This record gives sequence, structure tokens and C-alpha cells, in this order.
Amino acid sequence: MQKRSRKKKRLDLNELASTVVNEATTSEPPEEPKPADPNKNPAAVELGRLGGLKGGKARWEGVGKKRRSELAKKAARARWKKKN
Repeated sequence: MQKRSRKKKRLDLNELASTVVNEATTSEPPEEPKPADPNKNPAAVELGRLGGLKGGKARWEGVGKKRRSELAKKAARARWKKKN
């Protein structure tokens, strides 16, 4: 399948210069990153992030051919149902 091309956002040098000057001349300290949510387990957050970085191909490795077929049919039915 052909990859979709994406238009790159053009860099406006005047806007960039204005932003740099504004950041350099303001007396406010830069914003600090938000602290992690105290209700979340940092180890679990990291594991979730790792799973997201692997991508769909790695998640499909453990799924058998029959199960993939069932899921594909279910997805196709949902798409066609949405169009009608």
C-alpha cells in the first residue's frame, strides 16, 4: 500500500524570530514539566508506553490465523454498517 504524503508546514522565519525574541526577553521563568500523577504506578506507566512503542505488528504475533480472520470480518461489518 502506498504511503500517504503529508504536506510539511512551512517555516515562517519572522514568526520564529518573534518567538525567540519574546522568550528571551520575558522575565517569567520557563514552565516546569507537570509532575507525574501520584495515583499512577510509574512502573505500570512505563510498561504501557513500551507496549505502545512496539506497534501493532508485534501485538499481532501471538494471534492465530483463524482469530485474525474473525477480527477482520468483524471490523469489515462494522465499517459497512457505518456507511449505510
